[in-house]
Parts: sequence; C-alpha cells; structure tokens
Amino acid sequence: MSKFSTRLHQLRKENKITQEELCEKIKNTFGYKVEKPNISRYENGVNEPNFYFVQLAAEVFGVTTDYLMGRSDNKYAPSKDAGRQIPILGTIAAGQPITATENIVGYEYSEDCDFCLRVKGDSMIGARIYEGDIVYINRQPEVENGEIAAVIIDGEEATLKRFYKIDGVVRLHSENPMYADMVFGAKDFKQVKILGKVKYFKAEVR
Repeated sequence: MSKFSTRLHQLRKENKITQEELCEKIKNTFGYKVEKPNISRYENGVNEPNFYFVQLAAEVFGVTTDYLMGRSDNKYAPSKDAGRQIPILGTIAAGQPITATENIVGYEYSEDCDFCLRVKGDSMIGARIYEGDIVYINRQPEVENGEIAAVIIDGEEATLKRFYKIDGVVRLHSENPMYADMVFGAKDFKQVKILGKVKYFKAEVR
C-alpha cells in the first residue's frame, strides 16, 4: 500500500472516527460529498485520491498534505529548512522572562511563531491537543474571542485555554467537559496574563 493509504487509515484510527463519520465530516464541513466505498478503496490502496480530497482530509485531521501523501514525516510543524529555531519552554511563571534559560527544554523550528510549550494535562483534548503535544505560540498580549491562548493565571504555570472577553469579563474555556470555565470579573483581570496565541501544534504518536 502507498504511504497515503497507510496514513489515512492511521489518522482515522488515531482520531477514533469511522469511514462513514469521515464522509459526514467532510460533507458537513466543506460541502464535498465522498462515499464510504471511496474511503475504503483509498485505505486499501485500490484507488488514488484526487488532490481536492487530500486537501480536505488533511484539514479534517489537522495535518499537512505533504504528511498525508508521504512526502514528509513532519505532521504539523514547518520543516527545519522553512523556519528559525525557537525554544520549547517547560514551566513558565509570572515575573520570569519567558525565554529564560532555566525554562528551555528543547528547540523546534517555525517561520511565524516565537516559542513552544509542551502540554500538560487533558484540559484541551476537545481541540485534539493532548498531554505531551507541543504547541507553537505567537507572542502577543491580546487575542480574539474564541482563540486558544497561553495564559498565566495568578502567578501559576502557563496554561492553554480558549479565551473570551465580553463586557470586561474574561472567560477561560477548557475543551474538556470535565473542567468548568474560569471566569474573571473586571477587578480580577490583572490575575490573567496572555503570553500569546496558539497557532498550531505537533502531536506525539499515539
């Protein structure tokens, strides 16, 4: 079988969706109709996909078309040749420079991000971000409502949350129903410091 066949099957299994569910997701998200027998033939290496299907499937699974087609082994991040070296940070606390030597646990490469964080915990699994994954972050003091941000809350370690600010009230939303939203009124806002916006992430093999 081709690398495409193997990787399409692997990604579908990793994301725990059936062939029928993949068809529905592509149809509902992009308005493109694909039948289950087509998915089966792709995975079995009987038929080769058209480029449009490859683009949509890559979008659904959050990977690059190069990875899906077997042209690259890098799922999510730019290649080393395509970017500059940026630090992977471990623990970050308020008051420390975010690129302090003691915070750096490794390096990645990116054209458009400033640093990475290695994820702890399961609060963002609904966004397919799991413990051990690496998120790429553009350093900025503000984000738009609904964007995922790296924030420090009341001097603790950095955490990832979906950020909302409406009428002066900040709500930090976890992508896991086991965790309640964290809400901060105007008088509490100084407790929340935005480190930057999450642009994309790289997952471990599962």
